[in-house]
Amino acid sequence: MSVAHVAHAALGCSAADLAAFRNRGYFSTPLIAALALNVVVTALQIGAYAGRIAGVRTGRIGTSISLFNFFTLAARLANLVVTPALGSLADGAASYATCTGTIPGRFEWQLRAIIGAGTLGAIVGTLLLPIFIMLFMRGVYAFERRGSMLQAALRLLDPRVMYGIVRTARWPPIGEIASFRPTGLPVKLLVGNVTVTAVYAVGVVASFYGSVIDLDARTTAVGLSGLVNGFGTVAFSFFVDPTTAYITDQAVKGERSPQDVRTMVFWLAVTAILGWIVSQLILIPGAYFIAIGAHFFHPHA
Repeated sequence: MSVAHVAHAALGCSAADLAAFRNRGYFSTPLIAALALNVVVTALQIGAYAGRIAGVRTGRIGTSISLFNFFTLAARLANLVVTPALGSLADGAASYATCTGTIPGRFEWQLRAIIGAGTLGAIVGTLLLPIFIMLFMRGVYAFERRGSMLQAALRLLDPRVMYGIVRTARWPPIGEIASFRPTGLPVKLLVGNVTVTAVYAVGVVASFYGSVIDLDARTTAVGLSGLVNGFGTVAFSFFVDPTTAYITDQAVKGERSPQDVRTMVFWLAVTAILGWIVSQLILIPGAYFIAIGAHFFHPHA
């Protein structure tokens, strides 16, 4: 399947349109916005793992889970802002494909750069885990005092509170990090987190690439991103979240050491980074899979 079969649909396509597309260059405002947002959003998603450690340290598992959900929701809402930027890049690529019957090569590399920004965000989030742990602990105590999750979250945005969190955070020495061995963690947890992260990382991006592969079904292809991420959510709910919750509960009851939870969070972050790397490998196959699915829902395309 290619875009060649819709090249005849070039209504209003001119040499000036092609020249305008070529003159935009590789970097553009939508791409820069998508890169920056993906770094921040992914760092927040990794930071949400710190809620497990904060729950063990404070003994407030329920409140920590609420903060975890709050962080995750905030990250997913912020991720929605990336979608219009992707849409702008895809619109330009679709116009070029309509005129020429070929997908512009730079479009793929723009999407790969966005995935690369997510990988960088996962690394940044991993490095900032000590700060996120302190942030969660402060959030738990602020919620207990104020009785409002919104007020607790706003309290954490106070520059003085943020300065105090950064000042008191402690990064583990290299020797301690080397002791984080995954031998006590279920293999399905680590493999599942790599898989789920890869699906989340590539779902929306691949759907926009798929929309340019088959222009007649492009709206359907973009709509399928929700279905792809839905499968990722189900997989996370079955294979990742229950296991992490169980290990955390065991630590609270004294059946495991708090060190086991720290080790779990460390390897969740590492496997998330691996998931982002894997997403680079499945971008193009995923895009063609989505394009085929879109063609199935749009049989006359």
